[in-house]
This record gives sequence, C-alpha cells and structure tokens, in this order.
Amino acid sequence: MTARPPIFQFDNSYARDLPGFYVAWEGAKVPTPQLVVFNRELAKELGLDSNLLETSEGAEIFAGVRQPDGASPLAQVYAGHQFGGFSPQLGDGRALLLGEIIDSTGNRKDIQLKGSGPTPFSRGGDGKAVVGPVLREYILGEAMHALGIPTTRALAAVTTGETIYRDGPKPGAVLTRVAASHLRVGTFQYFAARGETEKVRQLADYAIARHDPDLAGQPDRYIRLFRGVVERQAALVANWVLVGFVHGVMNTDNTTISGETIDYGPCAFIDAYDPAAVFSSIDHGGRYAFGRQPVIMQWNLARLAETLLPLIQPDDLDKAVDLASAELGRFPDIYRAAWLNGMRAKLGLVKETAEDQELFETMLSVLQEQSVDYTLFFRHLSEAAIGEPQKLRELFVDPTQIDDWLERWRQRLESEGRAPAETRAAMNLVNPLYVPRNHKVEAALQSAETGEYLLLNELLDVLKAPYEERSGFESYALPAPEAFGPYQTFCGT
Repeated sequence: MTARPPIFQFDNSYARDLPGFYVAWEGAKVPTPQLVVFNRELAKELGLDSNLLETSEGAEIFAGVRQPDGASPLAQVYAGHQFGGFSPQLGDGRALLLGEIIDSTGNRKDIQLKGSGPTPFSRGGDGKAVVGPVLREYILGEAMHALGIPTTRALAAVTTGETIYRDGPKPGAVLTRVAASHLRVGTFQYFAARGETEKVRQLADYAIARHDPDLAGQPDRYIRLFRGVVERQAALVANWVLVGFVHGVMNTDNTTISGETIDYGPCAFIDAYDPAAVFSSIDHGGRYAFGRQPVIMQWNLARLAETLLPLIQPDDLDKAVDLASAELGRFPDIYRAAWLNGMRAKLGLVKETAEDQELFETMLSVLQEQSVDYTLFFRHLSEAAIGEPQKLRELFVDPTQIDDWLERWRQRLESEGRAPAETRAAMNLVNPLYVPRNHKVEAALQSAETGEYLLLNELLDVLKAPYEERSGFESYALPAPEAFGPYQTFCGT
C-alpha cells in the first residue's frame, strides 16, 4: 500500500537556520477540536489539499493536538516597545510556528497556530484564545487581503471544546495564521538589547535571504535591508489610512520586516472620518489613533535602525547613525507620495498638480467637521463624477459646505479630459463599498459565540469582493446605527 504524502510539504528554515532564536514546543491537548471556518482559496494558493484538511484530522492539526509530518513546532522569542515602554522579553506566549511551506508561486510562508496553549514566553498566561478574537483576525485579515493590502491571512479557525474565561466564559478557539514571515522589529530588539551583535547579524542575513534576496552578500546589505523595510512600512500605513483602518496596537513587536499587517487585536475601520479615532480599550492616551499611525510607524522604524547600527558601519557608529537617519528621514516623503497617489486614485484624478494636498486636506476637513462616513463618501463621489451628487450630499448635515469643494473637484476632472463614465468606473475599482463595519463584525462574533456561523459566513462572503455592489447586501454598506453607540475593541489575550 502506497503511503500518503504529507499534508504539508514543510521546509523549516527558521528552525534549521536560527537555533537559539526559539524554543521547540508543542500545543496543549484540547478535548474536541471542531473546524469552524476553512479558507479553501488560501489552501489552494498554498498547494494544500482541502479534502484532507476539512476533516477531523485537519481540525486536530489546526488545534495543535496533532503534529503533522515534517512540522517543527516552536515558539519564537522577541522583545518590543509596547505603548512606548520597552519589554526586553516577550515572545510567542500563545502561538506556535508549525513550520514553513513553499506556496504555488514559489514564496515561502509560515504556518502558525495562535491560541494553542502556554509556552515558556506566556508570562503567567494560559496561552489560549477564544472564538471572538480568533474570528476577528480571520475576518479582518481576509478583508485586508481583498482590499489589496499586504497582510497575514487565516487558513482556518477551530473551536477546542474548552471554556476559557475572558470577561466571562467563552468558547476556546485556535487560529491558523499564514505569513510571509513572523520576523518583527521586536525580534531584532531582543538580541540587540542583550548586546548579541552576531545574532542580530545572523537574523538580518536570514531576513535578507527571505525578504530581500537580491541583497545577499552585498557589502551595504544591512542599510539596504533597513531601506526596504522603511519603504514597505510607509506604503503599508498609507494603505491603512486610505481605507480608514486603525490597527490599534502598533507596538514594535507588531511591526513586520515583510511589510505585512499583523496581529488584528483592537483594530477597527472608522465610520465617520476622525483622525483622533481610537477603538482600543487600553489606548487611553490615543498613542495609536487613526491619524497618528504614520508618526508611530516612523518611531518604530527608528527602533529597528538602532538594532542595525553595529552592522551598518561597525567601525564608525557616527557614520552608521547618519546613514540610518537618512533612510529613516525618507519615511515621511515615501508615505506622503503613497498617500497622495492613493488619494488621487480615490478621487478619479490622473494628473499630479501642486494643489493636490491642499485639495485633499480641504475635503477631509469638511468630512471631519460634519462627521461624514469615510467609506461612503468616496463611493458616492463616483456618482457625482457622472453628475449625480444626490447620495453624496445626503451624507452631510449641511451639504452646502462641500459644494464649493465639489466644484473645484469637477473642474479638475474636466481639465484632465477623461470621460465621466470612465472616471466613475476607475474610482469604483479603488473605493470599496464593503469594509468590515464594526457593528457587522460584532454581530457575527456574538452569533459565533453561541455556535451559529451564518452571519460570519455571510460577512466573509461579502468582504471577498469589496468593490463590487451586490443586490441583497445593502446593509453591509451602511454605517452603524446610533443605537450601536461608541465602539471599543479588546486585545482578547
């Protein structure tokens, strides 16, 4: 009888190449793993057989109960600045990296369990997760992917049959997360804080091999690695702001070297436009408010630069500081260019002019003053491009405040000479109609806690095609009703 090939074709470079950067570990045993949601589209991209994984065996793998052939489960160590304060040791306190596979396009991907039980880095916690935060991460990651924003994704979510206490009894759950890697700014900080320069070098060379292979062996590879991370993160945060996403917990251990969005804890999408929007229950000072995200990301990248200085110019730290500062100083311009380009596309503009930033900021000022829904404004603006501004004006308590701006905008469109229908079509390709509205996410999560997944599956279905208007799903395009009230999110740890 022919032996069945392994479900995962693991090639575990982190475990193989970086001893001392992790602790080998296994997931906790749980009573009754049950598959809640499985990402067939992602499984196909990863070259996995869905028929083998949508089984009781698959549920046991995704819960951490069964170790698949070829896995090298481990908990990664890292440090991090959390709300500005440095924690010298964090690490995977409730996660395990099962291993890595090469996907159908030849890219290496991590397969990680989140919520699989305590590890040596749990700091007294139980290492478990509950169904709400697990499904929130599944929903938000898939939504960001559909919006075209670099992100970790979820392959599966399972319930464990356990009752976990988080503000009351909750169903236990585990998420299977897929990432280009789980290398973080905090990973570098852990070894740099201990003065282990050679381990920082080893980690940097590993990061280069994985994310910037063209730099391998180059004498200036470390400053160019930093340059690449700056560019990736500036573009990422611009994308967040353009769609109205608030990460909520931009600690350095949640800032990736790959430029992917990671760790969807107290995150949310804004309804009304507000740069001061904060949803996290623990962000009392607004450190990670919507409008502060670019500033915070540059601060996080400064922390990465500090770890790389001994590598950038070992014999002249002053020169290393100058080189790193120059790269870090490019962040605002890279961010601004990405944001301006994105905003032009959102407004249907093709040509770049000197007045662009003022035009955009005037618009946003009116949106803020009148608490206008951010997502619907841009979607309805496309109707105004073909001479139908009625829905747009209905978003304003006093629509006359936007009329002068609309006239300026129409004149810009006319000067560019593109047909109105073409402009509208182009705008609808970059302005989503459906984002994970907070009240819809909460309704799906609350229903899931009772074991009912209809709302979850419907929400995931809608978010797969965020730019495409679909009959019967009108409620998913609307902001929260007033009765929903102020919204807070929680880490769920």
